[in-house]
Amino acid sequence: MANYENRPSLKSSGKDYSGEKVAIVVSEWNSEITGALYSGAYSTLIKLGFKKENIFKKMVPGSFELTIGSQWMAQDGNISAVIALGCVIQGETPHFDFICDAVAHGLTNIGLKYNKPIVFGVLTTNTHQQAVDRSGGKYGNKGEEAAEVVAKLLNF
Repeated sequence: MANYENRPSLKSSGKDYSGEKVAIVVSEWNSEITGALYSGAYSTLIKLGFKKENIFKKMVPGSFELTIGSQWMAQDGNISAVIALGCVIQGETPHFDFICDAVAHGLTNIGLKYNKPIVFGVLTTNTHQQAVDRSGGKYGNKGEEAAEVVAKLLNF
């Protein structure tokens, strides 16, 4: 098991993020989890110095739709970065594999196409409890980590 307490955290870089605009695209599916991820991402961006009026929340029906929602936000020249937040929990069919693969490849391609950070904040877990543990539970909040990734990449 990984040691989550020792993961690198964002140190104050001195960068002024107040002019950066970030879209957070959130899946409505598994909303208990994605809502917690959003709260973590939003509060971390604010803590890092992003302005409330420059953070745009956009909802999509499910994780599969994170790709088109993220692309629509990325094509806006005013948006500096996009965070895609979702949760796909393993079921009894291969549906999980197809969704996770499509979203990962889709988000990667969007980042390369628009040459801006498109951050993968999608939980891909075997159980609901694992998702809870990673959305504010014992393994932290992957939404917070996604916000830190945005700041690090905008400071690249």
